[in-house]
Amino acid sequence: LDDMLGNLLDNAGKWSLSEIHVTVGVEDSVVVITIDDDGPGIPEKDRQLVFARGERIDETVPGSGLGLGIVRDLAVLCGGTIDLDESESGGLKATLRLPQAIIRQ
Repeated sequence: LDDMLGNLLDNAGKWSLSEIHVTVGVEDSVVVITIDDDGPGIPEKDRQLVFARGERIDETVPGSGLGLGIVRDLAVLCGGTIDLDESESGGLKATLRLPQAIIRQ
């Protein structure tokens, strides 16, 4: 969980203009963590591409292009998912869903 949230929050911090919103809730025994930022976001056509190891959309900010792929792999390993969408503030909305039992351990 630390690695997944660390990466998602680091990315939001790199790209946000001024705001990051984190929400946590439970839906049907699934913990839902949403991280919204007001940065440039990721075009819809590139949202699956950024999960590929080493793939980067913008080289202007330091990074390896490994983080989102690792987040996805860890989420799947734990029985969860990670989705990327447009945030209400225009940036990126990352939604991490994990079985509640994983979080309690």
